[in-house]
Amino acid sequence: MNRIIVIIGFTILLLSGCSKFSIIQKSENIDLKYKAAVEYYLNKEYYKAGTLFEEMMPLLKGQAEAEKANFYFAYCQFYQGNYVLSEYYFKKFHDTYPRSEFAEEAYYMHCVSLYEDSPDFELDQTNTKKALESFQQYLESYSQTKNLDACNKLIDELTYKLEQKAYAQAKQYYLMREYKASVVCFENVAKDFPSSRYVEEVNFLKIGAQYNYADISIDTKRKERYLVATEYYLTFIDKYPNSKYASKAEDTYALIQDKIAEVDQLKKKKTFWEWIGIS
Repeated sequence: MNRIIVIIGFTILLLSGCSKFSIIQKSENIDLKYKAAVEYYLNKEYYKAGTLFEEMMPLLKGQAEAEKANFYFAYCQFYQGNYVLSEYYFKKFHDTYPRSEFAEEAYYMHCVSLYEDSPDFELDQTNTKKALESFQQYLESYSQTKNLDACNKLIDELTYKLEQKAYAQAKQYYLMREYKASVVCFENVAKDFPSSRYVEEVNFLKIGAQYNYADISIDTKRKERYLVATEYYLTFIDKYPNSKYASKAEDTYALIQDKIAEVDQLKKKKTFWEWIGIS
């Protein structure tokens, strides 16, 4: 019996709470709705607050309360995990109220929303690039911001996703034996992310990829491509003399030199016409 009474009491409270919100929502008293929305917001009831703010914003245009209503509404979306909406409304707020005391915070939260909406590195990274661009624009506009350290941390995380994406794509080409494409991708990783944790490894893998690319080339192109692999090795060993990949790189270099000698011997045995593929 006591359990039934508790359940009934809870239900009555729940229904009365819904009734109160419904009454406020239907009210034509804008001041009442605004104060209730702020109270819901401060109590972290973001769905109710956001619903009321959204209904009021068109009616508050030109009034002092409009600024905070728009600002709180953007936060309501953010706290509910609606990052596509929050990045839009924070940016809209910044552009609509550029002189507001909340303008910088709104721009920063626009960037943070984009960061939150950035997917795992295996997926398309368009949003990650958009987030990076927005952080860079924010730091240009607010160079003295107190959020500098936080921005740099998030920028590093976003950049690492792009590194992972580029690295994974290059290795995928390598494993698929698409050696020419993998060489290009390895070079791009090293060029685009010179401080990457992968840069030493990709420079090593590039040697093997170029060696394999030369190995499957037509006779007239093999030596030229083996020589490129040699250059990759010499650059790698000069830059990373104590690399953990040094021994394997030396083994690949030895194979390359054997292949160059093999090509030279083959060329001597063939006539010019045979060498260029006309017999």
